[in-house]
Amino acid sequence: MPQMFKTWQTKSAKDVSLIALITFITGVFLWLIYGIYLQSLPIILANSVTLFFNLIILWLKIKYR
Repeated sequence: MPQMFKTWQTKSAKDVSLIALITFITGVFLWLIYGIYLQSLPIILANSVTLFFNLIILWLKIKYR
């Protein structure tokens, strides 16, 4: 969350690597799928929240290019 707020406030996402962010989002998405497969609420909740905030950072990265 701190990175999301910093990006939003400064309107600059130059500190965020697009490739690293996409790789991280892919990994979190796969963990979310795994949590759904296991029906494990902690894995689902943790990765859903992480995915949500990182998708916002990705959107800000694209918006403030």
